[in-house]
Formats: sequence, structure tokens, C-alpha cells
Amino acid sequence: MRLRALAAAAALLAAAAACGGSSQESKDPHALRMTIWTSNEAHLKLFNDIAAEYKKTHPDITEIRFDPIPVESYTTTLTTQLAGGNAPDLAWVLESSAPDFVASGALAPLTSKIENSAELVPSTTKLWQKDGELYAYPFSTSPFGVFVNTDALKKAGQKSPRKLIESGEWTWEKAAAVNAAVAAKGGNGLVIRDFDYKNWDNLASVWTGWGARAWSEDGKTCGFNSPEMTEAMTFLHKAIFTDKAVPGPGTTVDFFAGDAAMTITQISRASLLKDAKFGWDLVPLPSGPKGEYSVIGQGGLGVMKKSGNAAAATEFLAFFTNRANSAKLAAYFPPPRSSQLNAETLAKSNPLLKRDQLDKVVVAGIGKGVVKPSHTGQAELAQTVRAALDPLWTPGADVRSVLGGVCAKVQPLLGS
Repeated sequence: MRLRALAAAAALLAAAAACGGSSQESKDPHALRMTIWTSNEAHLKLFNDIAAEYKKTHPDITEIRFDPIPVESYTTTLTTQLAGGNAPDLAWVLESSAPDFVASGALAPLTSKIENSAELVPSTTKLWQKDGELYAYPFSTSPFGVFVNTDALKKAGQKSPRKLIESGEWTWEKAAAVNAAVAAKGGNGLVIRDFDYKNWDNLASVWTGWGARAWSEDGKTCGFNSPEMTEAMTFLHKAIFTDKAVPGPGTTVDFFAGDAAMTITQISRASLLKDAKFGWDLVPLPSGPKGEYSVIGQGGLGVMKKSGNAAAATEFLAFFTNRANSAKLAAYFPPPRSSQLNAETLAKSNPLLKRDQLDKVVVAGIGKGVVKPSHTGQAELAQTVRAALDPLWTPGADVRSVLGGVCAKVQPLLGS
């Protein structure tokens, strides 16, 4: 049922491209709705503050409502709303869905509306462009880093990642050993946040260190059966089931509650550490066999052509993303503007993070990072990969065989 719903949603996006243009917009007062994946109170307060400021000078806008949808069902819910004629006016589109939304023509063009769009860093806009036109503002371009519970490491007699960085030892092999030592003392090691043995694309934060890819650059060839992916997944499988460095399937562990030694996530989660009762740090991802690297998660803010309020929504998007508001949003979402992408600017709006942390994880990370996997037809691909990877998450799994099975299922969907 779910795949049929996703297929119907994909067909809807294709139909939007065929229709072209936006729905006739009423001249009556507008109420705008924007779907988002976060329900974090601090994020919502900031969004609502910006919206309230906008409404002061736009009396025709009666309401601006931010509609949180859980990230695990976000794209499915959004496309179902589109299929049901209940399209939001604006939407936070996840990077995994960018190719489908941009290619479909479901989004309104934005280049001429964005304040000083020329200063947007090219690497942040790549996913959201077609034929030189920008169809979603790269609202959040956030590299993955490692948050560390320094108290947990001290208790286990382990060096901190910062010390390991100084001595050139911050590698995946060393990180696994440190987390295994914490687990051996009765604690929990490394949590790959939001993975939960379901959202496999978050594993790109690990396998990229081996030079592995889900598929080739042109999207035509499956990469799960490559030697690099096999080596990376063998390492991860051992870390989970042999070394116990990573909590296994079915285990719920919250780093931000002090339950784990480390977690891989983005700086937007730092606000969860405001009242932390343990010492913590933020460091870059460990080096892999291919050296230092960075992986980026992105969210693009777009206007739905079919919303009926496209013009008004585009004007609000321009305000929401102007320089002044981009600086405010940088408290949680690293900006794509080159004038603001520096540790000094980010530090002003991220009081919990030190400049060195922001410089090494965020600024440097965006400069050299690769974006998480995305592809046209991503919804079906994601479900197919998830199901094919399920046999890997057992103690005696044959890693090479499982990954070969992933490609057997995925290759026909890649169009080659």
C-alpha cells in the first residue's frame, strides 16, 4: 500500500510539471501554511517570531502556520497532501526528495526573488537547481559531526576525540575501540542518530570515509556491492555485533539524555544540550581509509506552484531567507550565504558552541562535504534499500552477500 501511495505521489509531481504555472491566486487575505520536519520548540519559536515580524508590514497575510511532520514520514505525508489537493504553500523539502521535486516542476522558480542570490555558495544550491534556475532555497546545509560525552569517556579511561585529533589518531578504528571500551564498562557507545536500523542514508556519515557511495555520480549504477562499501559495512557490522561499540537493533539510547558516549548528528541538535548534566564536545567525523571527509544533510525551502497562494508564499520565503533572517536561522541551520558562512558569524547565534567547533565541523565541513544520497524516485529506492539491508542487521550476516542482494533489487530502479 505504501509503495502504491508513493507511486501515486510521484505521478502527481509529474502531472504538476505537465500542467506548468500556478493556480489562480485570490486577491483576498491569505493564510499561509509551511510544512516542516522539526517540532523543536526553539526552532518553532524562531520561525514564528520571523513570521510575526513579516505580518506587521503585510496586513493581507492573516496567518502563517508552521506544520510539523515527523521526519520518518515527512515526504510520504507531504506528497499525500499534494495528491489529495491539500498542498501546503511552502514546504521544507528533504535532500533525498530534491531530484523528484525539482525535476517535476512542482516548485515555483525563486532566483529573482532571493535577496542577493549570487552569494549563495554553489555547493549548497546544486541539488535545488535546474537549467540555471533555483527552485528551493538551501535553507539548511548542515554537516554531520560527532557530539561526545567527555564524562563517559573519562569514566571508561579513554582519551577524548579532541586529544586523538591532536595526536593524529582520530580514525574510525580508534573511535570504535573507544566506544567499545565504554560499552565494556556497562555504558553505550556510538549512536548514529535517526538511523535506528531503518533510515539507511544516515550511514553515509560512516561509509563515505571508505570512499563508498550508494550509487554512481550519474545515478545509473548501484554502489552497494563495491569493495569500498563492503569494507565499510563489514567494519560497521563488527562494531555493532562483535565490539558492541554501537548499540544494536531494538536498543533505544539517547545521547542527549547522557545515555551514550557519542552520537553522529548535526548542530541543530546542540540546543538539546542546553541543560546537559555532563561534559560534552563536538568534533568532526573520524577519518576513514580514504582520509578526512564530511557529509552534509540539506533541506530546501520551496513554494508549491499548486498552492493557490504561490505569489504571496514566494514573497514570504524571500523575507524568511533574507540576510537578516538568515543570520538568525544560523543558530540552528548553517546558512548558504558566503558572507555568513564563517565561525565568527555562526558563533553569534550558537552560544552553546565554540568557534573552533563551528570552524572545524561546520565551515570546513560544508567546504569539503558531500550530500547524503538522493535520486529521482527516491521514495521507492529508499524502501527497497531498507528492505534489502534488513538481513545485514543480524549477528551472523554475510555482508558481501547481503550487499549483492541490495544491488540486485536496486539496479533495475536506477534506469540502467
